[in-house]
Amino acid sequence: MSCKSTKVAPSVDFDHSCSDSVEYLTLNFGPFETVHRWRRLPPCDEFVGARRSKHTVVAYRDAIYVFGGDNGKNMLNDLLRFDVKDCSWCRAFTTGTPPAPRYHHSAVVYGSSMFVFGGYTGDIYSNSNLKNKNDLFEYKFATGQWTEWKVEGSLPVARSAHGATVYSDKLWIFAGYDGNARLNDMWTISLQDREHACWEEIDQSGEIPPSCCNFPVAVCRDKMFVFSGQSGAKITNNLFQFEFRGHMWTRIPTEHLLRGSPPPPQRRYGHTMVAFDRHLYVFGGAADNTLPNELHCYDVDSQTWEVIHPSLDSEVGTKYVHNYKIRVLKLLKISELHLFFPPQMPSGRLFHAAAVIQDAMYIFGGTVDNNVRSGEMYRFQFSCYPKCTLHEDYGKLWENRQFCDVEFILGEREERVLGHIAIVTARCQWLRKKILQARDRQRQSDEGAAGGPRDIPAGNRPSGTQLLLEVSIREAEAQPFEVLMQFLYTDKIQYPRRGHVQDVLLIMDVYKLALSFKLSRLEQLCVQYIEASVDLQNVLSVCENANKLQLDQLKEHCLNFVVKESHFNQVIMTKEFEHLSTPLIVEIVRRKQQPPPRLYSDQPVDIGTSLVQDMKACLEGGGLEFCDIILLLDGHPRPAHKAILAARSSYFEAMFRSFMPEDGQVNISIGEMVPSKQAFESMLRYIYYGDVNMPPEDSLYLFAAPYYYGFSNNRLQAYCKQNLEMNVTVENVLQILEAADKTQALDMKKHCLHIIVHQFIKVSKLPNLRSLSQLLLLDIIESLATHISDKQCAEMGSDI
Repeated sequence: MSCKSTKVAPSVDFDHSCSDSVEYLTLNFGPFETVHRWRRLPPCDEFVGARRSKHTVVAYRDAIYVFGGDNGKNMLNDLLRFDVKDCSWCRAFTTGTPPAPRYHHSAVVYGSSMFVFGGYTGDIYSNSNLKNKNDLFEYKFATGQWTEWKVEGSLPVARSAHGATVYSDKLWIFAGYDGNARLNDMWTISLQDREHACWEEIDQSGEIPPSCCNFPVAVCRDKMFVFSGQSGAKITNNLFQFEFRGHMWTRIPTEHLLRGSPPPPQRRYGHTMVAFDRHLYVFGGAADNTLPNELHCYDVDSQTWEVIHPSLDSEVGTKYVHNYKIRVLKLLKISELHLFFPPQMPSGRLFHAAAVIQDAMYIFGGTVDNNVRSGEMYRFQFSCYPKCTLHEDYGKLWENRQFCDVEFILGEREERVLGHIAIVTARCQWLRKKILQARDRQRQSDEGAAGGPRDIPAGNRPSGTQLLLEVSIREAEAQPFEVLMQFLYTDKIQYPRRGHVQDVLLIMDVYKLALSFKLSRLEQLCVQYIEASVDLQNVLSVCENANKLQLDQLKEHCLNFVVKESHFNQVIMTKEFEHLSTPLIVEIVRRKQQPPPRLYSDQPVDIGTSLVQDMKACLEGGGLEFCDIILLLDGHPRPAHKAILAARSSYFEAMFRSFMPEDGQVNISIGEMVPSKQAFESMLRYIYYGDVNMPPEDSLYLFAAPYYYGFSNNRLQAYCKQNLEMNVTVENVLQILEAADKTQALDMKKHCLHIIVHQFIKVSKLPNLRSLSQLLLLDIIESLATHISDKQCAEMGSDI
């Protein structure tokens, strides 16, 4: 059975007899496929191989290779091959002596070979000769030859359920189970030279993960990541990263995640984790006696988790499509498909295996409900879109201090911090009020006396700055205020060293400012960092500072930490306790003798507004009174903010730095073309808050905008392409063909011609066909001649 499907806009009727249709939409940013779409592929037939779990899969070229595992009765050592293009299963060709039947082994690809290490062997049916292994086998894909590597010298202890990966021409083995205890050691061996290969134990440092087994590892950004696994009583949902060069482990904290933001996945074991681009994808496993099937994604750059929601048109099942001959689908919108055909997502499972080929993940097998082994294969389409750089772009504007127009004068020492009125007023109503008051005072001063806003001497002025408005804030010191400003520009703060007293006290000062300035989101970030940083060494200092600053929530957290049974004796024996203020000592003693009742609130935590929400409100009118530039679209003015445009576009940044128009007006075009008003507003939404939702006709105008305006990446273009490909219909194909020809979007023009050819009977009846230029009509005729057979031409002619 073939799993190939025609890639075509959902609303277009399509002639599935056209042989070239499958391969058509291969564009230069990746194959056209609905993002985040699950597809159920043909399962492995019993005559090819048994259903299984605890096996391994690896990807080599356009094939998935499955080795070993168990079928519920016996251990296996067969090697299966799944061709991802033909969606067909077969037994892989093998010669030589394969590894003994086993499960919970590891398999990796290096060069043109697969390497299998360790695992659990024996006869599970008769419960005899069961043992862990530490042998290493190589399978050459080209010849099918199995060979065992006989390695001299020290060997890793025999193990199963470990982690393995390849980096820098070496196989790396971490942790696992040796039959008596879980491990957390690491070994490596070079795979370049079999004759001189030897195992080496790695001296690890840093926050080494606890001993564990049944966990996955993945390499991303030149680091190895380990998530969760079986660690006995210590099982957690922590994510650890390992630096190959310094052999240093780091636990990746999640304390910075806002309450209400997606949390990390539950702790689990028997799950998979793969890396694609800057993301780690975690699927399945056993999580506290459940088998969840959500797909979790971790962004290595932003250090945030999210749950990936599958597309609504996830494969509806080949049998349904064949039964209804696509006719049903013609009557449905994409958003309605799930009502008739449930998405074919994999059910929850553990001890399955996953691998990545190009831009898709393949998941095979595993143990599902009732301890049943699976022989299913699923494909998940990753997102190929470049990441949104909104936060990074505004962050660079803050770091570079270009185009600053406000200067905050802080504290008794009158330290000065520069900023941008447009962003500060969009994000903080308290500071907005201060800026408006300062501006009113400045205007009154200008009316009463000569002069104006203070200008920085040219030698001391940062590049791109202009006349500055001075705003005095006596209640804030410079260092915590700069942390707060960083948050306004990026929605996050650079967390200092966790647990160090001075750093925790700094964030407490930031928290005090967040309370004063009514920044709920920043409040939550600070509280979560501080609570996670409180430990036996700093709790008394933090508690005393919280008492001094009247931060009752943090003080309460510290008091509860101190009086815990496992903490109290250690804390009161420290020198810091002796020097604590008498009222605090009394409070601690009373708290220990009579703990107050716990109060639970059903009120949701206010996490405030995000950078995206605030910049959206700014564009939609909230920032109108702070506009300082006029954009002219075909003579029509559109007020905007210089700093925001410069932060997001190198075109505007260069213009405002070197060629700023004296009248403060800028004509808008994209190359030689003037976009429509609607498309221009779509571009402004992208600039201000990263929005990529737009009508398909806007996408054609904005297709070249990323290059012309110098956006950080081609994310907007990628969305424009998919928007057009998903939404070209018979009704609008001629208009889009003309626009594509006008804008020289050649691949889109080809896509339109493709639809016109295969829907020509309907297109020929559209009145717009007669108004096309002669050259476009010739293009259509040429495409018809290329793609339509003589028989089809005759049938088409009779219909017309």
